[in-house]
Amino acid sequence: MKFAILVNEGPYNHQASDSAYLFAKAALDRGHEIFRVFFYYDGVLNATRHAEPPTDDRNVGRNWQKLAEQHQLDLVVCVAAGLRRGIVEDTLAPGFRISGLGQLIEAGIQADRLVAFGD
Repeated sequence: MKFAILVNEGPYNHQASDSAYLFAKAALDRGHEIFRVFFYYDGVLNATRHAEPPTDDRNVGRNWQKLAEQHQLDLVVCVAAGLRRGIVEDTLAPGFRISGLGQLIEAGIQADRLVAFGD
């Protein structure tokens, strides 16, 4: 099955980012495909290069980066939501890219299922 994933919450204020990451990892481990992961609303905060959680805490953004690198995932940050939160090209962590809502629409069309995490 081909999934698209929508992440609507930031990495440290809600469980949604962790749940989306764990869902993606489990799906890939079971042989499914992830067409795209789209970060929207506060979910764009997953993509900042400026997050430095304590060493004894999880680094959700880095988890996404590693998963994307291992499986060639397309991690897309909504440009409008990003601009509202100070996420621009210069602040993106490696592996993420900025684009528009058309990428979310395309993901919904191309995937068998669009799974949303967060409000």
